[in-house]
Amino acid sequence: MSQIADPAHLEVSSSSENPKSLPWIERLVSFDTVSRNPNLGLIETVRDELRAAGIESTITTDPRGQWANLFATVPAHDGQTNGGIVLSGHTDVVPVDGQDWASDPFKPEVRDGLLYGRGACDMKGFIGAALSMLPTMQATKLAKPIHFAFSFDEEIGCAGAPLMIADLQKRGVRPDGCIVGEPTSMRPIIAHKGINTYHCCVRGAAAHSSLTPKGLNAIEYAARLICHIRDLIDEFRAKGPFDELYDVPFTTGQTSTIKGGNAINTVPAECNFEFEFRNLPTIDPDQIFRRIESYAHETLLPKMLKEHGNAAIEFSKIASAPGLDATEQAAITQLVRALTANQEKRKVAYGTEAGLFALAGVPSIVCGPGNIEQAHKANEYVSLEQLAACEAFLGKFIHSMSVEAQAR
Repeated sequence: MSQIADPAHLEVSSSSENPKSLPWIERLVSFDTVSRNPNLGLIETVRDELRAAGIESTITTDPRGQWANLFATVPAHDGQTNGGIVLSGHTDVVPVDGQDWASDPFKPEVRDGLLYGRGACDMKGFIGAALSMLPTMQATKLAKPIHFAFSFDEEIGCAGAPLMIADLQKRGVRPDGCIVGEPTSMRPIIAHKGINTYHCCVRGAAAHSSLTPKGLNAIEYAARLICHIRDLIDEFRAKGPFDELYDVPFTTGQTSTIKGGNAINTVPAECNFEFEFRNLPTIDPDQIFRRIESYAHETLLPKMLKEHGNAAIEFSKIASAPGLDATEQAAITQLVRALTANQEKRKVAYGTEAGLFALAGVPSIVCGPGNIEQAHKANEYVSLEQLAACEAFLGKFIHSMSVEAQAR
């Protein structure tokens, strides 16, 4: 059976110590899939390689057709394609703008046992490792199918995966579980926080600064709303609820960008800002937003309208992704714990697409190579040791899906 990837064009060390997934990972890292850039080239490459191995893919795209998800199934030995386990990863990466890299972030380089490159850790390492195991999957008499799910725009709020999940539901594809390969140092993560991001536009009225009563200062009222958001987040920090299994054990939030005004001597007519909050999965994020919205519309806006009749405060949701709170009883949790021989309960503050799969009725867990502390920064890397550990894990996983293992 032919290998899925042809790495001949890559300048890769032939050391026997290198993980067999290294050529695939280097190939993936070489695609500049910063979220603002289309990822279609990478997706088409994976699609074509899968097709060459006899595996067809389903592609779902955004309305522009330049950003795409891929879902593909390695069927069970009897041709069954439903059920089984999903191996999930996102193909987009965060920008490198303004970062001081020691090497080209999109020309992967191995130095001292570490693979450097944007996305090497988050999370093309897992995707490449999963793809490199296709020959093993196809050589194994699988009792249940194994699925690949590769998404776009995870880094800007999990915008791509919902399209793929909706398509699965429409087609009646019902996986039994999902492993999301975000960097966890190959340790199971059973829960993570939800992510909710919003844009707010505060509209006032312009006037010469010498005639401030005739205008309405949008920046000043935006500042009051921002301070209210901070007070709300401080309340969570002081009063909880708390979950000490998280590194940050309470719901958090912040205002991240702000823009307003056009001159020192002009009352600003508009102020725009963006904010986010990351909720414990036991906290309803809609209730948090309603408290912010209520203060804006019931407390601030009436005051603004007294100053100027065209005042307004407008919110729009940028993105959201639900938290994950996997149960220990779930088969996918027990499977990954058994494969990693790790029973420690771990929860993380960062978000993943696992919450989306879980919300769609697919029990999910997070486990992948690399350390999240290396993600999003200059000189991002994943160790070859972690990649080898991921390959070993995937080898055990494939065997667990075999007819032989399932019969035990």
